[in-house]
Amino acid sequence: MHRRVGPRLGQGRLAALTAAAVLAAPLTLAACSGGGDPGVTVKGDFGTRPEVTFPKGGPDDSFAVETVVKGEKGPEARKGDLVVADYVGYRWNDGGRKLIASSYAEGKPGAFPTSSVVPGLAKALDGSRAGSRVVARIPPKEGYGSSGDSKHQVGAGDTLVYVLDVRAVYPKTAGPDGTRQAPLNDPALPKVADAAAGRTPAVTVPKAAPPKRLQVRTLVQGKGAAVGKGQLLALQYAGYYWRDGKAFNSSWQAGHPYGITIGTGQVMKGWDQGLVGQKVGSRVLLVVPPSLGYGAKGLPKAGIKGTDTLVFVVDILGAH
Repeated sequence: MHRRVGPRLGQGRLAALTAAAVLAAPLTLAACSGGGDPGVTVKGDFGTRPEVTFPKGGPDDSFAVETVVKGEKGPEARKGDLVVADYVGYRWNDGGRKLIASSYAEGKPGAFPTSSVVPGLAKALDGSRAGSRVVARIPPKEGYGSSGDSKHQVGAGDTLVYVLDVRAVYPKTAGPDGTRQAPLNDPALPKVADAAAGRTPAVTVPKAAPPKRLQVRTLVQGKGAAVGKGQLLALQYAGYYWRDGKAFNSSWQAGHPYGITIGTGQVMKGWDQGLVGQKVGSRVLLVVPPSLGYGAKGLPKAGIKGTDTLVFVVDILGAH
């Protein structure tokens, strides 16, 4: 594929839980064009690293997006959904342009929670489906503003340019897809009640001492492939204290799924050990002792003590 995204412009002018941060009013896009002209040339097929050519001079100071390949699979992305995409990201100013992020260099796609990425990126992804290639030019006012963001190598007043190949869209109402297993009859483990789509499951913790070892139970057996180390997982989850059964965190309550990398030490050991090998589409109960959670220090900002055993319900929506 060789797609010219608008004419060359000569005038003046990259989010997530814990481990999968990317660059944070959706705008509904037209079917296959979008709003404005990004002003760059893009070569290459969907799913392969694009070759992006910039015109001479600096960028235009307006937002522009074009869907150069229209995806037809799955739901359209809306605010609160999680988009998983292969991508390249550039900063662009009057002095030139520079590649600052690439999923191809990292060896796995990026996770873009549309509720927390920069506004221009949320606009660019809104309405996209799996199979779409989206090209966006994001001016400072809809990116990192006049101060930039040194963590992401974005300078004051830099424009951002993204080419994103959308692999999947996970709505905020997404849940398990598989066969419900027989109810747990173990009085020493929490019981998980059914919940409507998009709602946090109710968990009843037994009034007893917590188990000393990691406990893993599959509540819904997914239909997909087994999760491998190093994969990017799209998931819904809720965490509860064993000591009183109260929820301390929930993707359902937050209003969006999360993306994390599993099996590489980027999340707690209990998750790495308990989720690798599970099948996509599963709902899993994890009971995590302190040694495999946040350790003796706990996590004070979440109210987690060093002695807390934690209970999690995790829906594995996808693995990439």
